Amino acid sequence: MQALSCHRIINEAKERGDYVIALAGNPNTGKSTLFNLLTGLEAVTANFPGKTVDINVGSMKYKAKRITFVDLPGIYSLDPVSEDQWVARRSLLEDRPDVVVIVVDASNLVRNLYLVLQCLDLEIPAVVALNMVDYATKVGLSVDDRKLSELLGVPVVRTVATTGKGVKDLVEASVRVASRRLKKEGALVDYSDEVAAAVTELERLVTKSRISTPFSSSPRFAAMMLLEGDQEFRDILAKNEGGEDVIRAADGILRRLNPKARGSAFSIIASERYRLAGEIATTVEAKTFRPTLLSERLRHLTVSPATGLPILALVFAGLFSFIFLAGGALSKAIASSWGAFVSPILDAAVETIWGGVIGRVMLWGLDAGVLAWLTIGVPYVLTFYVALSLLEDSGYLNSIAFLMDGLMHRVGLHGRAMIPMLAGAGCNVPAIMGTRVLSTRRERLIASTLIVLVPCSARLAVIVGAVANTIGWLYAFLILAFEGSIIILVGYGLHKVLPGESTGLVMEMFPFHVPSARSTLKKTWFRFRDFVTIAFPMVTLGSLAMGALYETGALWVVNSALAPMVTGILGLPAIAGLALVLGVLRKELTLELLLALAIVQFGARGASLQGFMTPVQLFVFALVVTIYVPCIATISVLGKELGWKSALLISSFTVGVAILVGGLANLATALMEVR
Repeated sequence: MQALSCHRIINEAKERGDYVIALAGNPNTGKSTLFNLLTGLEAVTANFPGKTVDINVGSMKYKAKRITFVDLPGIYSLDPVSEDQWVARRSLLEDRPDVVVIVVDASNLVRNLYLVLQCLDLEIPAVVALNMVDYATKVGLSVDDRKLSELLGVPVVRTVATTGKGVKDLVEASVRVASRRLKKEGALVDYSDEVAAAVTELERLVTKSRISTPFSSSPRFAAMMLLEGDQEFRDILAKNEGGEDVIRAADGILRRLNPKARGSAFSIIASERYRLAGEIATTVEAKTFRPTLLSERLRHLTVSPATGLPILALVFAGLFSFIFLAGGALSKAIASSWGAFVSPILDAAVETIWGGVIGRVMLWGLDAGVLAWLTIGVPYVLTFYVALSLLEDSGYLNSIAFLMDGLMHRVGLHGRAMIPMLAGAGCNVPAIMGTRVLSTRRERLIASTLIVLVPCSARLAVIVGAVANTIGWLYAFLILAFEGSIIILVGYGLHKVLPGESTGLVMEMFPFHVPSARSTLKKTWFRFRDFVTIAFPMVTLGSLAMGALYETGALWVVNSALAPMVTGILGLPAIAGLALVLGVLRKELTLELLLALAIVQFGARGASLQGFMTPVQLFVFALVVTIYVPCIATISVLGKELGWKSALLISSFTVGVAILVGGLANLATALMEVR
C-alpha cells in the first residue's frame, strides 16, 4: 500500500479551511501518545516525497472547526543531519502549519528547550505542551508554566498525555493561536551583542537585496540560516538571482564574527541556544525533593551487563514461551473453528460459482490463504506485537538497546537497531519499515538484511512443526542458535564491506513505568496494520499463485529442475524443492505443501513427516527454510524501502546462504555418519 503524500493531505486540509497543527518534540516526550489521543483511529500514514520517513496525519472536530494534526518524527533538533530531522524541518518550512505544538518533557526541560528555541526561530505560531508533569512531580520537580510562557512569549499548557489531563486546554490554546496567527515578535533568542549585531546586519542585507529566500522565509530567518552555515539553505539560495552575492556577504560577516569558525557560526549559535535553555530552566524549575525511585534501581539492573544479560535472557525466554503457548493454542482454536464452520461454506460457494480447476485454485486463496493468515497473523504476530508494545511502553526496550549497543556496533549498527530487529520476530514486513529510525542508508541496508534473517512467526511455526514436534526442542533451539550466529557473521561482513562508518548512539535513559492499556493497544494496532495491509494481500495472492502451479501440474516441471540441488547438495527428498520454492509465496505452508506432495508420491507413507524424511533431513529442511527470504511481502517492502536492486540482491544473498549452510549441515552429518 503506497502512503499518501503529506503535502497533498495538508494542502487539502487547508483548502477545506481546516486548522493544520503540527506536533513536534523529542523522542519519548509523549508526542505520539498525545497525537493518538487527539485523533483516535482516524490517523493515516503519509510520506515525504523522496524519503522513507513516514508522518502520521489525523483529524478531529473541535466545535464548528475541523483540525488536522501532523505528527512529525521525534527529533532532538531541526539540524538536517538525519532523515527524520530533515523531514521534520522540511514539513514545517514547506507546509507552514497554522500552529506548531512543541511537546516537551517537564522532567527534562533543558534538553527539550533547545528544540523549542529552534522552532520559535522558524517564526511559526507556537504553543508549548508541558507534558509528563505528573512524572516531574514524582521525581521532585516543579515547573512554573506561567513564567515559562512569559520567557518564551508563547502559550504553555500543562498536560499528561497518558491520562488526557490538560489536552482540552491545549486544543483551545492552539485554536486561539491559529485563529489569531499569534507569534512572538522580535528576536526570539537573547544572543550575545556580537551575534545579535551579526544577525541584524545580515537581516538588513537580505531585506535590501530583495532576494527570493528559500521557503518564502523572513529576512531574519534567512540571516539565521546563513550564519549557522546551513548547507541546504545556502544551496537553494545560491540558485536564486543575487544569491551568491548574499552568501559572500554572509561569509564576510562570519569571518569577522569568528575568524576561527572557518565559515560557520553554528557552534556559536548552538551554544547561545543551550545557554538560554539552561537559564530558562533554572528560572522556572524548582527542586522539591530527591526521591529514590524504583525505576532508577530497575534501570541500573537492566543496563549493567552482569545483571542485564540474565534479565534479557529471561525476558526473551518468557516472551517466546508466551507467544508459542498462547499463540499455539489460539492458532489451533482458529483452525478448528474455520474448518468446522467456514471451509464447508466456502467450498460449496466456490464449487457453485466456478467449479473444476478454477474453483480449486480459488480455494487455495480464499480458503487456505485466508486461514493461513488468520492462524499465523492473529495468534503469533498480533500476540508478539502486544508483548513488544508492553515492553516498549514500560521503558525496557531502551535498556535492551543500551545493553546491546556494543554488539550491534560490531555489525555496523547501534543499539537502536535492536528494536526493529526484535519486531522482525513477529513479521519482517513492519520490522523493515521500522528501520526508518536509523540515520543512514548504510545502516538501513545492513539492518534490513539482518531482519530478513530473523526468524519471523511463519518460520518459527515451521521450526516447531518440522523439528520441535518431531525430533525435539533441543534441535529447534540449535537452529535458532545457528541463525543467530549467521546474523552476527553476515552483519560483521557487511560492516566491513559496505563503505561508510557506523554512527554513534546518544541515548537518553527513560524511566520505567506501568504501560498504559490504551497506548499499548494503539501501538499494537499501528504495527499490526502494516501486516494486515501489506502481508495479507500478498499471502492471498501467493496462495492463488501456488494453487495455479499445483493444479496445472507446473510444479513437477520445477521439481525436475531443482532435483540435482535438492537431493545432491541438501540431501533432501526431491519434492522438498517445490516446497522451498513456493515458500517464497507462503513460508508458513511449506510443511503442509510438503506433506501434500509426499502423499501424491509416497502414498500413505507420506502422511507424516517422519514417514518419508529422516531426522537429519527434517533438521536441514527447517534450517534452510529459516534462512532464505521469508515471503513475497518481505521482498515487496524491501523494494519499497531500499529499491528493487537492493531487494533482489538481499533475496538472492539469503537463498545462497541457505543453500550453503544447508549443504554444509548435510555434509557434516554425512561425514559423522549420523544417518
